[in-house]
Amino acid sequence: MELYRGSNTNQMDYNDDGRGPKSGKMLASTDDRLDSGLDSLKDDEYTDVTLMSDFGRMKVVERQDEPWRKELTEDGDTYLHLAIIHEASDAALKMIDLSYGDPFLNTQNNQRQTALHLAVITEQPRLVEQLLKAGCDASLVDDCGNTALHIACRKGSMACFGLLTQGCPQHLPAILQTPNYNGQKCIHVAAVHGYLSLLENLIQLGGDINAQEQCNGRTALHLAVDLQNFELVKLLISKGADVHSFTYGGHTPYHLTYGRANADIKKVLYELTAPHLRELPESESEDGDEDYEDQSTSEDEDIYDDIKMMGQ
Repeated sequence: MELYRGSNTNQMDYNDDGRGPKSGKMLASTDDRLDSGLDSLKDDEYTDVTLMSDFGRMKVVERQDEPWRKELTEDGDTYLHLAIIHEASDAALKMIDLSYGDPFLNTQNNQRQTALHLAVITEQPRLVEQLLKAGCDASLVDDCGNTALHIACRKGSMACFGLLTQGCPQHLPAILQTPNYNGQKCIHVAAVHGYLSLLENLIQLGGDINAQEQCNGRTALHLAVDLQNFELVKLLISKGADVHSFTYGGHTPYHLTYGRANADIKKVLYELTAPHLRELPESESEDGDEDYEDQSTSEDEDIYDDIKMMGQ
């Protein structure tokens, strides 16, 4: 039995490690990811649950015991995960509608992704909205420690960001304080990727502008200097970022301008930094000079498992 992905018949991009396709890229599929899990259904169960193709759209037919909630692929994906991955929105919405308040909505696959994570990764705001209304837990994290809001901040998806911040007000303060496994909170993720509007919204919603990421204590302002993003530096300063905040290595944002080309950033921070904090500390280290964009994408890529569709 095969699932169909609407009219889009492009092949999904698979990772070299076999974990599944990357979002937004198209490559040939691998031979070891062909089993969708549907073949494991017993013959008599086909009478209880039906996923059928209707001009490329998947339809879910409800039966009394609804066994489709219990079926998992070898990668831990439910039918809802699969419907979201393949953008079969009608089928996904039907399953969500039948599962209001059901723990099924928070099922995590082998990458600890919930349906909500996948809806944000695939940028389907309508599904994000319905999942939140149905009771999906926005505070759950995937195997990189990312909440759905972390992912929205990384992708720069204002639509998903708005729905997530408005749809779970009781969990939002905790989510804003949650670091992923790179030690970055949502405000750091937005800063690393240079999304000024998202960053401004995070601050208005209560995100700590001076929060330190856990790797070496950089704030969003430190990261903006590292990335030589003058517009971001100006925004953070206008919102009250502490120019005297120290990293774990004892460096202020101004210290991080040494050896970097942007004279405008250096001039602004020089004028705002206390004279006794302008000189570099005795340590010659600048906290490792890590490329935060590479770090954030190397472990946090929008990866999800996929199956072979329509023989491709």
